[in-house]
Amino acid sequence: MKRRISEYIFIGLTTAATVIVAGCLIAILAAVAIKGLPALKWSMITQSPTGGYYLGGGGGIANAIVGSLYLGLGATALALVISLPTCLYLRVYLKKGRCASWIRLSLDVLWGVPSIVFGAFGFTIMVLLGLRASLLAGIITVALFELPIMIRAMDEVLTMVPSELEEAAYALGATRFETGARVVLRQALPGLVTGILLAFGRGIGDAASVLFTAGFTDNIPCSLLEPAATLPLAIFFHLGTPFEEVHQRAYASALILTILVLLASTLARVFATRFSKHTWR
Repeated sequence: MKRRISEYIFIGLTTAATVIVAGCLIAILAAVAIKGLPALKWSMITQSPTGGYYLGGGGGIANAIVGSLYLGLGATALALVISLPTCLYLRVYLKKGRCASWIRLSLDVLWGVPSIVFGAFGFTIMVLLGLRASLLAGIITVALFELPIMIRAMDEVLTMVPSELEEAAYALGATRFETGARVVLRQALPGLVTGILLAFGRGIGDAASVLFTAGFTDNIPCSLLEPAATLPLAIFFHLGTPFEEVHQRAYASALILTILVLLASTLARVFATRFSKHTWR
């Protein structure tokens, strides 16, 4: 009887938690959609700001959309180049040793560091390298912000690969590098793609890390050394004005950013489902 009661209580708690999480998500999406759809126009997506746009003038946020994509894709690619070898080294060479534990602890701490701290560190790097606020500086800063997220997500996926596959590869004469690159990575590919797109979603939606590094401009950047606008900062500037029409544009910008993040999440599920057909279970 006691076990049945405790089971009912546990089911009730988990159901309530699920309803709360789903309700919060629906409420956020509904609020952004209701306030943003009236101001969302095709010209807002395809045009850059003209004079006085953030005071109610004409134009759009094409510069922020393109800048966010440049920044997110560039930072994710840079973070991936560093994250993938790090994860392989942790999984294949260090495994569960003391050094690996300290590295994972350090990454967990970095994951919890506020993004504004990464922005301040990126600004310090800019000063040392003699860079101005630019797309390149923003990419470097966001890549640093994404690194612990991507490495820990990918590392957790790699640790789920059955050790029997590695032992079979070693028995066939494969080296550690060949085993990691051709066996472990292939088996963990669905989860790796999910981790990459998760880091992309976090990077493209962050404002604090690029506040001092990427700058802001009304133009679409044509070079890595030019400043770049981003959607989070565009939303911040929209909400900083006293005009109600501009506030609606902020919600429209937030809706566009939400759609981009949802697309990244959907792609993660699609790729994970597709690649999981080629993995051993």
